[in-house]
Amino acid sequence: MTLDLERLDATAAVEAFKNGSVSPAAYAESLAGRAAEHSELNALQSFDPKYLARTATEAFQAHPEAPLSGLPIVAKDNINTTNFPTTGGTKALLDHTPANDAGVVKRIVQAGGFIGAKAGMHELAFGITSNNAITGAVRNPHDLSMIPGGSSGGTAAAIAAGIFPAGLGTDTGGSCRIPAALCGVIGFRPTTGRYAGDGVVPISHTRDTVGPLARSVRDIVLFDGVLSGDSSGVADANIADFTIGVPKQMFFDDLDPSVAMAVDAQLSSLSSLGAKLIEVSFEQIWPHNEAFSFPVVFYEAMRDLPAYLAEHAPELTFEALVAGIGSPDVAGAIGSQLGDDAMPEAAYRAAMDTHRPEMRRIYGQVFETHGLDAIAFPTTPLPARPIGGDETVELNGNQVPTFPTYIRNTDLGSNIGAPGISLPCPVTSGLPVGIEFDALPGQDRSLLALARAAEKAMAQ
Repeated sequence: MTLDLERLDATAAVEAFKNGSVSPAAYAESLAGRAAEHSELNALQSFDPKYLARTATEAFQAHPEAPLSGLPIVAKDNINTTNFPTTGGTKALLDHTPANDAGVVKRIVQAGGFIGAKAGMHELAFGITSNNAITGAVRNPHDLSMIPGGSSGGTAAAIAAGIFPAGLGTDTGGSCRIPAALCGVIGFRPTTGRYAGDGVVPISHTRDTVGPLARSVRDIVLFDGVLSGDSSGVADANIADFTIGVPKQMFFDDLDPSVAMAVDAQLSSLSSLGAKLIEVSFEQIWPHNEAFSFPVVFYEAMRDLPAYLAEHAPELTFEALVAGIGSPDVAGAIGSQLGDDAMPEAAYRAAMDTHRPEMRRIYGQVFETHGLDAIAFPTTPLPARPIGGDETVELNGNQVPTFPTYIRNTDLGSNIGAPGISLPCPVTSGLPVGIEFDALPGQDRSLLALARAAEKAMAQ
């Protein structure tokens, strides 16, 4: 049997290396051909085909029995790598090559894998379109005129196109899960703090996390184990073993018809296979969520970004970084915090000391009251929209704000630090649609067991 090298998931690729059915170098050469074939996606920011083939062989020989032995993956361009520049997708950092790899990159290397390319992204990760005025727009493999989502758009596009089997993104308010949904792959946000956060161009240390993207849940399980050091098993469960909350209010409001149809169909399918679905409400949580979300992001970004520069690029001032921002939406967001309108410390302290504890209490209470394993909802209220709609997009005949509309459903989990995973809904036509499952903070492996059961159930 001839292996379709470009479509192998990471687990199958490593198995093929170890059993000798394909060499790491041949696999890398195949991926390099795929990258050339799909150069119009602008998914990759830094890439060297010769380095890919050479390093695949070296990584396999150095760690022949390791979990990722010889495997190349793609990393978002805000994750520090010593073999490629780390630009954050912004002008001032285009020639910035850090002295040390990020903690998550070290974990990948220790497990026998390596970073084979850096992926394009929304500038400084401050957006969800990946329409970057400095490095160019990343395009959706399903329709080149459409956004791939963001801010980890390049990682998602590269995986969806078969250029890489898996990769790393970062997620502050949905930046792994949103592009996964729009590109038809899987994106996982772990419990905040589960993975190392050092060596990443930041937005908010309270909300930021690295997260893996892939084409199979088993690959997400593999990478979660590598990145967290958690060797506990993931149960091989049946979807009928789970109780899932369905929060109709807010999460299901004003959905694009294609999203509503696809997600409702999958919920019906899960129910028919024995999953217990219970309608739940988070009505009390939303005022707290609103008082937490942007105050924390803006207050911490204006401190965390200068701190990153001081540690990793001391030759560059924060003022020079800001002056080089090219994307109007990002310049507007950062610029809004430079004067008298900057987020006050009082709003930040209220967010951290009052609103976040209340969100976590309400969220946990809903889970406890209904005996939930997770909640399920559309990852985004709408599928991909045309490139260029950075300020507004069309939803059900109305022009709505792009950023808050796309993060509406992913934001809450980010704010309370909960794990969430977006799976692609099976769709027969049109653009991809994602369905997300979120669990309680710390229940990452249980959530992955549910996701694996849901993936199997949705394929039936």
